[in-house]
Amino acid sequence: MKSAQVIRHIAFEDLGAFEAPLKDAGYAIRYCDVGVDDLGRIDADTTDLLVVLGGPIAAYAESAYPFLTSERRLIAHRLARGRPTIGICLGAQLIASAAGSRVYPSGGVEIGFAPITLTPAGRASCLAAFDDDPMTLHWHGDTFDLPRGAERLASTTLCENQAFAIGRNIIGFQFHPEADAHRMEQWLIGHAVELAAAGIDIPELRIQAQHLAPGLTAKAAQVVETWLSQLDD
Repeated sequence: MKSAQVIRHIAFEDLGAFEAPLKDAGYAIRYCDVGVDDLGRIDADTTDLLVVLGGPIAAYAESAYPFLTSERRLIAHRLARGRPTIGICLGAQLIASAAGSRVYPSGGVEIGFAPITLTPAGRASCLAAFDDDPMTLHWHGDTFDLPRGAERLASTTLCENQAFAIGRNIIGFQFHPEADAHRMEQWLIGHAVELAAAGIDIPELRIQAQHLAPGLTAKAAQVVETWLSQLDD
């Protein structure tokens, strides 16, 4: 059985709708909860898949959260060896940072359900399912420069780099294709202060989640299955 090590920064932002297709593909999933578990237990060379999830902190906040330095070092090791790695939101920003790119405030926030626009490369990638149905969940205020050697896969008006790939084995999503909309209430509770500050209509966001959940779950499975099928050995 293959191993998937998952770095989790906050309890309810887990693999979500990515978990079932990863298990179906034969991956044994083990979470590493930052601040609780030792990041040093993750073997950067032998782990078949590393997934770095999101969280409500900035990728450049090492002075407040020193563990980010260790995460970036781990990711850089994976990048140098081309080992399969997925980054989501904060995770994508950390991949970009580890690859030498700048991460910085975007000048606004993207919170809620909105479409992404695929590039030609994106339409030929694991994101192809978003071409006909581009709605997805966004939840971020930072962005990043496209890493050198990376290919842009998707954009929005506010954030040009919504998804990118470095070869076949490294992919980053600024948006949240993994989010399980059936469990959106956890996000609404956990991010209550951020939602209030951004003036988000919580009842409307809840209704949208209920409406979009089936399609989002199906697209998440397609993303995982297609990406895994394209990995370089």
